[in-house]
Amino acid sequence: MSREIRITPSILNADFSHLDQEIQRIAGASDLLHLDVMDNIFVPNFTFDFARSEEIIASSPIPVDAHLMVADVDLIAPAYAEAGCASVTIHVEATSDIRATARAIRRAGSRCGLGIKPGTSIDDYVNYVDDIDMFLIMTVEPGFGGQKFMYDMMEKVSRTRMIIGDRPIWLQVDGGVSLETISAAAEAGADTFVAGSAVFNADDPAAMIDSLRKLAIAVAD
Repeated sequence: MSREIRITPSILNADFSHLDQEIQRIAGASDLLHLDVMDNIFVPNFTFDFARSEEIIASSPIPVDAHLMVADVDLIAPAYAEAGCASVTIHVEATSDIRATARAIRRAGSRCGLGIKPGTSIDDYVNYVDDIDMFLIMTVEPGFGGQKFMYDMMEKVSRTRMIIGDRPIWLQVDGGVSLETISAAAEAGADTFVAGSAVFNADDPAAMIDSLRKLAIAVAD
């Protein structure tokens, strides 16, 4: 059986001064909008505070996939779910109580994702597989867009696919996803792809999303 493929463009590389227009350019082709929230504490960069995030979530014409790269995420994450995000991802490295926070996110009506940085082993978090809806394997160090895809993370993606098994859990990769790298990630088992630079630096972002999807589907089938 082929995997369902999802492309979730990250607005990290969009033009923040014309964000509404940027989102409209990809809305018709995207499955979700990937909202990178950084606090300059957990990662060395700042993007959006909660007030600005709420505005983006409320105005987005497509469901929002919030990726919280923030400290104190146990306190912050449920608010993003309550604000209307379709999915909220917390990082294992920033979460004090993964199970409790995942339950709070789900109670508020969102899917819960569990993010894992390149240096973190997936095997340490196998026991949470039934508490979440998505694993996010970082294929760059979180913090900045435009980084080079880490092919050595494909072993971790494959291992995560084995852990997921037949469960209806999404497997997302984030970082350096492009026409040159998406096939490797799909072949390793990913089904949900965050693409920032590749999409928003393209002359036609919607066409780029379609091209990325076709490459991933070709491998997943």
